[in-house]
Amino acid sequence: MVLRNLLSIAALILSTVNLQGTTPHNLKQPNVIYILCDDLGYGEVGYNGQKNIQTPELDDLALKGMRFTDHYCGNAVCAPSRASLMTGKHPGHAYIRANSPGYPNGQTPIPANSETMGKLMKRAGYTTACIGKWGLGGFHNSGNPNKQGFDLFYGYTDQRKAHNYYPEYLWLNGEKQMLNNSVGEENDYSHDLFTEKAISFIKENNEKPFFLYLAYCIPHVKWQVPDLAQYADKEWPKKMKIQAAMVSRMSKDVGRIAELLKELGLDENTLIMFNSDNGAHGKGGTLEFFKTSGELRGKKRQMYDGGIRSPMFAYWPGKVPSGTISDHTSAFWDVLPTLSELTDEPIVGEVDGISMLPTLLGKPLKQKKHEFLYWELYEGKPNCAIRYGKWKAVVLDRREGFNIELYDVKADQSEQENVAHLHPKIVEEIRTMMKDAHIKNPFWDKENLPLFNADAACEATGVEPETKSPYYKPQNKKHDK
Repeated sequence: MVLRNLLSIAALILSTVNLQGTTPHNLKQPNVIYILCDDLGYGEVGYNGQKNIQTPELDDLALKGMRFTDHYCGNAVCAPSRASLMTGKHPGHAYIRANSPGYPNGQTPIPANSETMGKLMKRAGYTTACIGKWGLGGFHNSGNPNKQGFDLFYGYTDQRKAHNYYPEYLWLNGEKQMLNNSVGEENDYSHDLFTEKAISFIKENNEKPFFLYLAYCIPHVKWQVPDLAQYADKEWPKKMKIQAAMVSRMSKDVGRIAELLKELGLDENTLIMFNSDNGAHGKGGTLEFFKTSGELRGKKRQMYDGGIRSPMFAYWPGKVPSGTISDHTSAFWDVLPTLSELTDEPIVGEVDGISMLPTLLGKPLKQKKHEFLYWELYEGKPNCAIRYGKWKAVVLDRREGFNIELYDVKADQSEQENVAHLHPKIVEEIRTMMKDAHIKNPFWDKENLPLFNADAACEATGVEPETKSPYYKPQNKKHDK
């Protein structure tokens, strides 16, 4: 009897130990917040040298975390960049390779069977949310964010509608949430609504692992902001005041989210990554006035580094080494593999990325590296580019062949001196890489011309053409710039 009681007690103790060993493990799954801005230039933040636009909250997180000097966007415009981020594929393999105003009700949707950050994190046991700008399809087709792994979607599915910060409505999952905005009555500023929804999501899910993809629209134009804040009395053109006020407002809200994590005791168990979808828009003179690309050449839609280098930082107290700078060459398509390694959840299908987790955790010697990074874009002139070690290669128009401009971006960050004639072997290596990295795409590879066929898109994705849509242009042969 005594022995039986002792065995029962031992079994109870082992059971308790097992429970205690399992539950804390689940609770310690790190939360992930991925913040993506829209058209924020590499030089538009204080931690990268900005002098006139104040971003103290971003600067604080960047300086207490890890800044990346050589992290690249998925592409030089919105939709293909976001597609690369979401699916882990570089632009030579990605389904979406340009914006697509010819598609009914928004942009070309990613296919239903796509592997996405949302799906991976959902399989890993996370509650998932996408708040802000989606631009990869809508609720009427395969791009439905709720079917691409996100429990909660709140924002714009159509990125063109996201140009207006005082919209008529925003989507909450599959329902339109009407806002108190009309001509002359602008009350509900979408950026503020995104921040409040993000804060609510974090509070509601603070006791279980969550993944928040917070896709802010700032500072994409229109120039709209509720107030000019500290810039009201500046002797600047009005658009410059608005641009600065938008960016500072966004910085303040990122700071609010970081403070909330501290208040909830989640900061040491939450990885924050901050990026921009492409280079600075540069409109209205902002490129020159604020030097929004910093010392980099170019802007949005261009393959020079000003169009594709991102102002990335990562912040995770106690995990990401504080006050560090990494020159690891990486890109958006590395994020999905990073989340996979972080959560130990396998990727379904093939991707082009390499996990950056060793770098993030301060173990650069364990970091695998890309042989090269590749981009191509079909807007205006179909162009492409490669980052290969210290070399950066740019082709301005693929229709004219692979006429490569070559820059040593370690010595010539501003890409001013084309040294292709001095390195013919490197040029030939890169030309081969460019051809090997490209596979044909039914919508953006029509004889290397920037065509978009809305009829073919509808047929491929099972969506009925909506000819009354102002965006529907059958056999459209030009992209909206």
